[in-house]
Amino acid sequence: MIDCSGRLHPRSREGLKLFNEGRYFEAHEALEDAWKEERGAIRNLYRGILQVAVVYLHVTRRNYSGAVKVHERSKRWLKDWPNECRGIDVDRLRKDVFEVIEKVKRMPAHDPPALDPSLLKPVVWEEKVGNQIKSYLCDRCGHEMNKRNCKIICPNCGNQFDCSDLTMHFD
Repeated sequence: MIDCSGRLHPRSREGLKLFNEGRYFEAHEALEDAWKEERGAIRNLYRGILQVAVVYLHVTRRNYSGAVKVHERSKRWLKDWPNECRGIDVDRLRKDVFEVIEKVKRMPAHDPPALDPSLLKPVVWEEKVGNQIKSYLCDRCGHEMNKRNCKIICPNCGNQFDCSDLTMHFD
């Protein structure tokens, strides 16, 4: 049984922050801790996200065949989740990593160039406390962002989003 109503494990929150900072190895480690400590089906969501962190780590190291192999494993752990679970936009994550893998598959086998790092999208998530949204994380610097009306603003770097489209930048 999938329980998406609970709170995220503290190490998974740390892992998501590290992921969104582009620190994929450290994100993997934190999410693996959450996966090991958690009980119930939710641990497989953490497992799927940590696999995506490994995909992105392989991409940053130009190990594209490794990225494709790990992506195949990650699909197993992410496929049965609803589009949103515990504030994590699982559907967006699945689509983002699929787009990366499709680009990777078109790379030349011999001496491939580096993939544009802007293609490695952050995990979109917001943790809810009761019916309140706790926070958004900045995709640029990983810091918690503040919501003001329909603008979401990072106090650290000034990055802004429109709350109706978290992929839209205003700078």
